[in-house]
Amino acid sequence: MARVSIESSEEQSPARAAAHADGARVPSAPPAATAAAPDTDLPDDRYINRELSWLDFNARVLALAEDASQPLLERAKFLAIFASNLDEFYMVRVAGLKRRDETGLSVRSADGLTPREQLDYISKRNQELVEQHSRAFADRIRPELAAKGIQLIKWTDLTDDQRGRLSRYFNEQIFPVLTPLAVDPGHPFPYISNLSLNLAVTVRDPEGGTERFARVKVPDNVPRLIAVDGDPRAQGTRSATFLQLENLIAAHLDRLFTGMDIQEVHAFRVTRNADLEVEEDRDEDLLQALERELAQRRFGPPVRLEVADDMSDHVLELLLRELEVDPNDVVVVHGPLDLSCLWQLYSVDRKDLKDPPFVPATHPAFADRETPRSVFATLREGDVLVHHPYDSFSTSVQRFIEQAASDPKVLAIKQTLYRTSGDSPIVEALVDAAEAGKQVVALVEIKARFDEQANIKWARALEKAGVHVVYGLVGLKTHCKTALVVRQEGSTIKRYCHIGTGNYNPKTARLYEDVGLLTAEPAIGADLTDLFNALTGYARQESYRRILVAPDGVRRGIVDRINDEIEMALAGRESGVRMKVNSLVDEQVIDALYRASQAGVRVEVVVRGICALKPGIEGLSENIHVRSILGRFLEHSRVFHFVGADEYWIGSADMMHRNLDRRVEVCVQVSDPRLTAQLDDMLESALDPATRCWVLDGNGEWEPSPSGESTVRDHQVQLLAAHRAKG
Repeated sequence: MARVSIESSEEQSPARAAAHADGARVPSAPPAATAAAPDTDLPDDRYINRELSWLDFNARVLALAEDASQPLLERAKFLAIFASNLDEFYMVRVAGLKRRDETGLSVRSADGLTPREQLDYISKRNQELVEQHSRAFADRIRPELAAKGIQLIKWTDLTDDQRGRLSRYFNEQIFPVLTPLAVDPGHPFPYISNLSLNLAVTVRDPEGGTERFARVKVPDNVPRLIAVDGDPRAQGTRSATFLQLENLIAAHLDRLFTGMDIQEVHAFRVTRNADLEVEEDRDEDLLQALERELAQRRFGPPVRLEVADDMSDHVLELLLRELEVDPNDVVVVHGPLDLSCLWQLYSVDRKDLKDPPFVPATHPAFADRETPRSVFATLREGDVLVHHPYDSFSTSVQRFIEQAASDPKVLAIKQTLYRTSGDSPIVEALVDAAEAGKQVVALVEIKARFDEQANIKWARALEKAGVHVVYGLVGLKTHCKTALVVRQEGSTIKRYCHIGTGNYNPKTARLYEDVGLLTAEPAIGADLTDLFNALTGYARQESYRRILVAPDGVRRGIVDRINDEIEMALAGRESGVRMKVNSLVDEQVIDALYRASQAGVRVEVVVRGICALKPGIEGLSENIHVRSILGRFLEHSRVFHFVGADEYWIGSADMMHRNLDRRVEVCVQVSDPRLTAQLDDMLESALDPATRCWVLDGNGEWEPSPSGESTVRDHQVQLLAAHRAKG
């Protein structure tokens, strides 16, 4: 099918079509468009608290663990995900609120709460969720797993033979690495590292009767769940019985405290502030500054203390005093601490208890033909939209970079890397390209949270191979997903591009739902050239042709297009806004959507995580509908459809302050009707009334929908079936 030119694709957006018609740049809107004063005539209580909305998101993850229609080991996996999510929430979001509260910063949230008020609400809501999480494990998942031959048992449940085998394992593998740390006038309270699992032990001297306290750290370099039968380190059996490592240690404390009477043993865990604050304005190498901060991460102040529900009051008081933890930051757990260990159960070889195996398909545009063709030849025929994980990452985006690295006609490769896998073929391809003499630029975002160390490692490997490595812009994270390939074709230079919503990571590309545009469109190639010049040099780029770039252009571009839809609605023309995002928090975008609703524009939002907008309120948002979809794959793509203008955009930016103000983000317009039809199908499936989802009401409550089980459709199953049919 012939490609549609820029001019014809812009005919439905007259204000911008004229600018495109002669190849001119689309000018940015006046700065006042994004610096406007708050809408004072909108109600003050129009926002939902972002932190409580995040906890509601994690509650939806927990609901998947409680959903009996999900395979059993998948439900256990969702319990683990819930626990890991909560760890990061406390290390970053709660830590930030506590820092503001302790330093006396009185900045209120958009919904009017002080940091202390938010912390109080979080503490109460979190305790409710943790109790629900523990009950889901104890009352549902654990007994159902046992019925299927997968058991988590206690030391007292073991047979004599099993105890003997595990005692030998303890003596040979565990005991040598344990270090009991006493607490007394000669031994100060030990430092408790972030997220470490510990045993609080009280012992009594049988002669003098003196009671002492000691801490034993549970090693994190051996499996948390120990196989009871056979090799204790074995994993992946069909029928599996496991003992928790802390239970094994507790049963052998007499080896650690010889001659003492063990009085109490309680598990506890500390979460610390892990949000780095790198001072980028120093006269110092950013890499060195970040490494210094990483070394300090585990020493951050505590923000949460998790304790077992059987912990005595006097032991808890000791921990609170020594750790300097506020009693409001204590989370009481009924059952095992840190259920992220349930990921280990997922390795048990029980296909009958998991989702069917999933193998991504090669996109039809790149499928094998009688005569193999390069990605470049395919893109010369027209743009390609890839939808991961349904479309294979390795045979599309990865192949694009690998072919560019090996193609002698390719002169340069420029790429942003935010997160990638530890054995990344993308990084290997860039190394190969540099060693082959190509000009290779990699913008590695070494401040990608919790991936900093891995990114530093790859940055150094790339530099060693001769790649020009750039660490981003001062004060900004480079979060965009862009790649530019420059190729000599006869007497001309041709540029090929990829702009996506997900990272260049082949592992997460099998788990995260994302879309990406592969194109040879000259205007987009020129845009990425300008963007990389701004990222690597001193260019001050203020406008682009076919892309929106944060921190200056994405919010403005989205709000402008919402305003266009308002004008169309007021003129009696067709209008509408459909968007699929991970988070919707930005007040300017939300207020624009409220204005759209008041003008009669239908607004449909699919949001995976946080949503600060209140839908369905008469006179404010009765035309706004918000739903959330969670499932086997993590819904990660950002897609925008402005119905009246019939413009479709995809990109890396969520509607959050950090994305729109403190990151380099890129959104690109998808114009080819073949590709916009794909995006439309995706949105139609997500918004179908029969699609399983949660619906948000004006009170901030999420309700599962639809209620009739016979009518429920699974969005991801529908997409998978559609992609298989396409293939």
